[in-house]
Amino acid sequence: MTDRLQELAGRRRKTMAGGGEKRVERQHALGKWTARERVDALFDPGTFVELDLFTTHRSTLFGMDRAESPADGVVTGYGAVEGRLVYAYAQDFTVLGGSLGEMHAGKIHKVQDLALKSGAPIVGIADSGGARIQEGIDALNGYGEIFRRNTLASGVVPQISVIVGPAAGGAVYSPAITDFVLMAEGIGQMYITGPQVIESVTGEKVSHEELGGAHTHARRSGNAHLTFATEQELFAGLRRLLRFLPSNNLASPPQAEPKDPLEGSAERLRGVVPEDANKPYDVRDVIQGLVDQGDFLELQPEFARNLVIGFGRVEGHAVAIIGNQPKVLAGCLDIDASDKLARFVRFADAFSIPVITFVDTPGYLPGTKQEYGGIIRHGAKVLYAYSEATVPKVSVVLRKAYGGAYLAMCSRSLGADAVLAFPTAEVAVMGPDGAANIIFRGEIEGAEDPVAERKRLVETYRAEFASPYVAAAHGYVDQVIDPAELRPAVARTLWALRQKREERPAKKHGNIPL
Repeated sequence: MTDRLQELAGRRRKTMAGGGEKRVERQHALGKWTARERVDALFDPGTFVELDLFTTHRSTLFGMDRAESPADGVVTGYGAVEGRLVYAYAQDFTVLGGSLGEMHAGKIHKVQDLALKSGAPIVGIADSGGARIQEGIDALNGYGEIFRRNTLASGVVPQISVIVGPAAGGAVYSPAITDFVLMAEGIGQMYITGPQVIESVTGEKVSHEELGGAHTHARRSGNAHLTFATEQELFAGLRRLLRFLPSNNLASPPQAEPKDPLEGSAERLRGVVPEDANKPYDVRDVIQGLVDQGDFLELQPEFARNLVIGFGRVEGHAVAIIGNQPKVLAGCLDIDASDKLARFVRFADAFSIPVITFVDTPGYLPGTKQEYGGIIRHGAKVLYAYSEATVPKVSVVLRKAYGGAYLAMCSRSLGADAVLAFPTAEVAVMGPDGAANIIFRGEIEGAEDPVAERKRLVETYRAEFASPYVAAAHGYVDQVIDPAELRPAVARTLWALRQKREERPAKKHGNIPL
């Protein structure tokens, strides 16, 4: 028996060494952790259970019969993250460049299936050279099976992708299907076709980092939800994100002990939203005044900055928060903001996380670029997502809520369960300035002092049509509140909606605008 135990121990040591000392050193020289170091950073100490440790490839073509592949280049298993079950796989770049072959993919399929059966989140850590060319169609099939499982798990268990190395070609589609993508700056890269292919086809020269680095996906494409300067910061951020998420669509998000009194001093909120409708402010100041201890995890902070999304807690309960950002494009909705908003609402709805919407927008961004880019279909996603959602929905009108954008930002018409408004709110078909020019055109032109008369009529329109009290009189606003009352008002509304149930027509699925 001793010999067999020694053999087991030896095999374990050899396999867990990955591609060997030199390749591990090269990985570290590139500023990257190994797959096992990443797994250790994700899970609570001593809780990770590795599956399929001794799996290797079984290919014999193109010299593969002489190639060793410890664990076939991917570490898979499960463990606890702050005491909760999580499944994960981490591609090992020290073994055949982390390339995906038949057995490598099979290991990933297994943890995907187990996560779905167990109702647990799954984290995929990508650091791979792509499909293992020597295994041909078997490697491609492996990717296809991953994509199908990503789709089946969507809306059932949270799926998070971590990009800490290359992810090219078909490898990028799995992250694109998952719920959240986290990238390490300087080492994480995603693209469909690499710089060499682009240059050969179009003549355009671009670096790997410019094409698919963390900053590119955070700011331009919107594919990355969070980016981090180091892997240590990334895995700490990943653990923080998981604190807001339920294990599955039948579970509740982890509840924290509320530490802030609802009736605490909130007078500072009275000065955040300016009365002047044209003066900008940061909606995040309002959000931080609402959430417990001001703790707000913003997602996609550098993409579509005219809209803010993220997670927080109210009385210890997780909430999804959306807000127009008056500091950028005056808070107008555009193509990118619409996509950002709609997908976040659908995630929150799938996992029963209440949605709070802060409204201050003059409308959809005008211009030929937006029209030609498809603002109609992209903007319609917002209407669809809010209308489809059955979770508790609370809207707070801070200032401007005009026209179609008023409707889109979770108005009563789209199914908001409660609509609150600050005294500064203006709910109308259009802004008072524009409306007065149309409605009172004759009076303004015929006045002895057109400028003074226009100013008077603008204020008349604002008082008679754009006031929150007009919307409240018609039942479209439930409460007009002092900004200092925001936190207790929202908390009590969410408490009343905690057992909300809403039935929808039976159907296979809807057809969201694309």
